[in-house]
Amino acid sequence: MEGNSVNRFKEILKVFTNYGLGYLFGKKEDKIKNSPSNLRKAFEELGPTFIKIGQILSTRPELVNEEYIVELSKLQDNVPAEDFEEMAKVFYNEFSKKIEDEFLFIDKNPIASASVAQVYRGILKSGNEVVIKIQRPNIKEKMNMDFEILLTLSEKISKIFKDFVVNPKEVLLEIKSSTEKELNFKFEAENIEKFKDLNKDIPCIYAPYVINEYTGSKVLTLESIQGFKINDRESIEILGYDKEDIAKKLVISYFKQVLRDGFFHGDPHPGNILIRDGQICFIDFGIVGNLSNEKQRELNSAIAAIANEDIDKLTDFVMSIGIKSGKVDRELLYKDIEYIFRNYYTTSLKNIKISVLFQEISSIAKRNNLRLASDFTMLIRTMVIVEGLVTELSPDLNIISLVIPYVKDYYKEYFLSQFDANDYLLKGYKLTRDTLNIPSKIVALSDTLIKGRGKVNIVLEDKDKYIEVLNKMVNRLAFSLVIAGMVVASSLIINKNPEPKVYGISIIGMGGYFVSAILGLWLLISIIRSGSLK
Repeated sequence: MEGNSVNRFKEILKVFTNYGLGYLFGKKEDKIKNSPSNLRKAFEELGPTFIKIGQILSTRPELVNEEYIVELSKLQDNVPAEDFEEMAKVFYNEFSKKIEDEFLFIDKNPIASASVAQVYRGILKSGNEVVIKIQRPNIKEKMNMDFEILLTLSEKISKIFKDFVVNPKEVLLEIKSSTEKELNFKFEAENIEKFKDLNKDIPCIYAPYVINEYTGSKVLTLESIQGFKINDRESIEILGYDKEDIAKKLVISYFKQVLRDGFFHGDPHPGNILIRDGQICFIDFGIVGNLSNEKQRELNSAIAAIANEDIDKLTDFVMSIGIKSGKVDRELLYKDIEYIFRNYYTTSLKNIKISVLFQEISSIAKRNNLRLASDFTMLIRTMVIVEGLVTELSPDLNIISLVIPYVKDYYKEYFLSQFDANDYLLKGYKLTRDTLNIPSKIVALSDTLIKGRGKVNIVLEDKDKYIEVLNKMVNRLAFSLVIAGMVVASSLIINKNPEPKVYGISIIGMGGYFVSAILGLWLLISIIRSGSLK
């Protein structure tokens, strides 16, 4: 493997040299024009690991600038299909069984061929139709090797990724961690089972069942969902479905996943949401989002703040979920959020798009040295996709009116779950005691002020900066007084006109004038250069 690693290392350097160094050291205008496209071409040529990195980065606006997002979103991972015999070996190595012996029928031509896995249609001996997702041979080992090389080269890569917002090594470690989960199909199977359990009481929502007998880390076998894409308007009309009803069910389902379950489908594009027998079927759970109870509360609070136009709570929300990358001025952040809401004040509540609003808040956070955590950026991205689907199906649907009831129900359940009679009895006692003490506290404060013992503490932030400015001001004032004193002294000397003299004028007096003129000019120049003359 060491020899393969060296060869791969050379290949990566060669490709980045071909696509990278030409524009890195070229003319500035060429760099601006070619950087994103050259990076995409390099990723495509280097294969699965780099395509996966590019695809993930294209969904992360908090990490990558807009021009890179546009270009990297063009990355496609459709690659030539691997020979079926090679894929059959992967199946055998996983289960010690021949794939042909385990299925009544299997189509050897894949229905999908991506850079990481291929998908086949098959029929179990029971007669049930299934899909079999098999990883390409040694793909996990190849991708791990690429990540190790990239992490080793992270300092050099920073030159190529210098338009990225954060440290490339941190980005690579985060992508490596998420990719490792995607490369273990057991995680995807667990995600499906969890989703099915959380939605078992909702008849209109469905996910395929997992065939555990033929599911492992490199093979995933699922029920085949024979349906049509959720945005296939023609099929919806032919089969007599109500587009608005589908849109409502999708909104309610998705926001239930987010606001109540804290577990949501992370890639809800039309190809992963199908309609079958009156049910909305979610497939492909390789990417999911998880929100802790704390983050669920924060998100519920944020949506309630949007509905109530509570800028202060929304500012608290952004502060709480943001990762600080520098100094944060809360007042400036508040004003930025307030500016957004001014644009919404004249807008009907039904016209407010939550996804767009959260995108704008994300941009504001970035401008205020706050980077949103990856789970929230994933949530914003999925909101954009879901609201796009809803707009296709029912443009006039009032999304926020469907979401608010979940927020209200959540707070009712949260309050009841947190209610403790003893705790509230104790808090009531403390409140009563403190309330009774208020009059005596007011009398004590009045007495202190009357007797002149009151003090006011003023706290200055960045006091060193103000002290430095004050020192400069005092120094210049003292310097000016010295110059003025020299001018007065020189005038008195000239008036007395003592020896020695030149052309009948005292040399000492003239010398004083000359030195005063030099020092005065120096002071004036320093003030002008500091910009303090404005």
